[in-house]
Amino acid sequence: MRSVSDTGHDQWIAVLEKRERSEKSWLCAFLLSVFFGLWGVDRFYLGSWMLGFVKLCTFGGFGIWWLLDVYLLLCDDMKDSLGRIVSRDAMYRN
Repeated sequence: MRSVSDTGHDQWIAVLEKRERSEKSWLCAFLLSVFFGLWGVDRFYLGSWMLGFVKLCTFGGFGIWWLLDVYLLLCDDMKDSLGRIVSRDAMYRN
């Protein structure tokens, strides 16, 4: 017999698996964010031109926005310009 918590966990996993994945490379986005994120290069790569320009002008939001973007990539919560998740899982798909 399954407990209520197991059923909720399965539903949560199903929701996460249905999220649309970006075709952009997670590794490329991560490396760009770490090394060139202060200049908005990661946002330009993901297709968010306006955010990239603002990040460029503010020097990565004075470093705070840069750290936030690195964190979002590590947590698989970064989105591209079409709202699709940039995920490490895509690296392992065939």
